[in-house]
Amino acid sequence: MQVSRWGNSLAVRLPKAVVEDLGLRPGDRLEIVAADAGRMVIARDRRRARAVERMRARAWPIPEELAFDREEANAG
Repeated sequence: MQVSRWGNSLAVRLPKAVVEDLGLRPGDRLEIVAADAGRMVIARDRRRARAVERMRARAWPIPEELAFDREEANAG
């Protein structure tokens, strides 16, 4: 991989095989960590997904008898 300048930052293009192995799409977040002398580890950044999973696990069920009327909620 070649390091290129991107504005004031540096950028690396990921090879197609890496993109496919990680199932990456534009906009996905990655975590890049220096592993040891001259090596780095690239992984999908799962922090957001784990946070959403924790929130969903704590969510209380909505009672079936609860009715929500958008018109009523937005009235006056």
